[in-house]
Amino acid sequence: MTDEAPWSALEGAKLESVRVDGVDLRQGDAVKLCPTGRNSDIMDLALVGKTGIIESIEQSFDEEVYLAIVLDDDPGRDLGYARQPGHRFFFRPSEVEPVRAGEGP
Repeated sequence: MTDEAPWSALEGAKLESVRVDGVDLRQGDAVKLCPTGRNSDIMDLALVGKTGIIESIEQSFDEEVYLAIVLDDDPGRDLGYARQPGHRFFFRPSEVEPVRAGEGP
């Protein structure tokens, strides 16, 4: 038997929903990316205006909430849904906008 903790013990809490612009967003909901905050990097800026689906809503140990997004136009999006690196992108709730019915791609 090993003293190592399983990787799942290192993950933060999963949340059912998060409220953005008066809309409760859940796993499977569509969002538009708008990362323009002071913490945005070049990759974030390259994704401005893209749409995607919320794969999960996670809360870190320091209680920051993040949305794991799989992009609609990613040819490897099946890898994102399988939680593989490079195909899920993490954004704060303030960096997304809900996509309402009829607004999607």
